[in-house]
Amino acid sequence: MAAPRSIASLSLGFGLVSIPVRLYTATESSAAVHFNMLSKEGSRVKQQYVAANNPKKIVPRAEMVKGYEFEEDRFVIFKPEELKALEEGASHLIDIVAFIPADAVDPIYYDKPYFLAPDKRGGKPYNLLKKAMQESGRCALAKWAWKSKQYVVQVRAEEDGLVLQQLLYAEEVRSLKDLKIEKLEPSAAELKLALQLIDQISQDAYDATMFEDEEKRRILEAIDAKIAGEEIIAAEHAEDGGSAQIIDLTQMLMASLDKQSSTAPKKPRAAQAASSQVVTPMRRPAAKAQRAPKAVAPTKTTPTARAKMKR
Repeated sequence: MAAPRSIASLSLGFGLVSIPVRLYTATESSAAVHFNMLSKEGSRVKQQYVAANNPKKIVPRAEMVKGYEFEEDRFVIFKPEELKALEEGASHLIDIVAFIPADAVDPIYYDKPYFLAPDKRGGKPYNLLKKAMQESGRCALAKWAWKSKQYVVQVRAEEDGLVLQQLLYAEEVRSLKDLKIEKLEPSAAELKLALQLIDQISQDAYDATMFEDEEKRRILEAIDAKIAGEEIIAAEHAEDGGSAQIIDLTQMLMASLDKQSSTAPKKPRAAQAASSQVVTPMRRPAAKAQRAPKAVAPTKTTPTARAKMKR
């Protein structure tokens, strides 16, 4: 990942205390594999905008303006400097309005996360707020205006600093009740087996590093094979039974327990004697594309080479 770079200077309001902070993006989207749109001859194609009332008239980007539709087909036009003034008119204050239990916010309301770091002369009050939230077991709810929109945000204390989490408004989150899901009560035997299966593949914590984008890796390997002159053939996938009708739920749960027991790695005796076992779930490796016989040995193509050839 690229080195973190501050995207804004803000103030975090804690009562009458104003804490100068700097805002950083907390996540970086993994670059997806993109395919270009080409003509049948292999040349790039480009997208163009045309006027709705004159489809033959191409409108260059340099001649485009932004407007707000206040009535049907009637717009008020904004100049670039006016749009900039709207954004800069927002307050740079993250105003804390309440403290709530740290786990009180349902994760379904979570939107984009950011990091907060102390700015000049903000170190002491920043660390005081972080320590106070950790000691109290609470997080902060605050209001924050950013890029022409006001957000409700959660500020929570982590071991290494403060996280600002944008939250969705109530009207932005759908309800599960709207799906009218049928409620069926499982039998005692089924519930017991399900709990055994959960216990068998439980872990004490979430480790993000144990996962990778296997689909992306599979596609990149297929691209390398294609560059090397090989034919791409669809790989065969084992049936996962996702759409199959479950005849006997108890039998399926017992089979799942047996399968997990036979594939789980053996543990040290001390771990076996522990009352709460932690088993790392077995992950099925991504299926690799089958490759046709090659006339010549393929050369290994690195992502950098792919990028050069793409140009």
